[in-house]
Amino acid sequence: MSFPLTLTRVLAPVAIFATASGVALAAPSAELAQVEKHLASAQSMTAGFIQTDSRNRSLKGTLALKRPGRIRFDYGGANMLLVGNGKTLTFIDYDVGQKSAWPIAKSPLSVLLSDNPDLQRIARVVPSQDPRVLLVRARDARRPEFGTLILAFVKSGSAPAGLLLEGWTAIDAQNKRTTVRLDSQRYNVAVPESSFTFAEPEKRKKA
Repeated sequence: MSFPLTLTRVLAPVAIFATASGVALAAPSAELAQVEKHLASAQSMTAGFIQTDSRNRSLKGTLALKRPGRIRFDYGGANMLLVGNGKTLTFIDYDVGQKSAWPIAKSPLSVLLSDNPDLQRIARVVPSQDPRVLLVRARDARRPEFGTLILAFVKSGSAPAGLLLEGWTAIDAQNKRTTVRLDSQRYNVAVPESSFTFAEPEKRKKA
């Protein structure tokens, strides 16, 4: 299941997080257990984000996350939303009056939004050139159509389980890449359930 076509304009790999594709993967380690502990400890998060495409075009906005399964990307001036309500991801483009939806379970983001993912089965630590950075590549070999997620953490004693989520690259089954870099991360803050609802777009009349 791919992201909506409108969003593919702003998709790209993050070179700072992962080097060339096909990089050798490290064996499962205690670092995966640390990531699992982070996901279990960080039940909510707010942050700013920047999403950039291969032509160096960017969109920025704010993010709210609440595990399990709830997320909201507010693209600000772009008048677009991506909202996960626990089961479904919905992309809304208010300028054109359209929306599309697909199951969270069939999205690479399902790993990030789970509070108890089986990382020991589906994930590996990717070698990093910076010892402060922990890279994890998650892909379910039983469900390759669900895509791949490369998570980037910076080791930080003040963050849950000692890890600060810096961003991720989501790669869908069509090899389309979504890159997100985070800033101003705040963990375990109050996020109202209303954050994961949205107003229906108004259908545009044909000329």
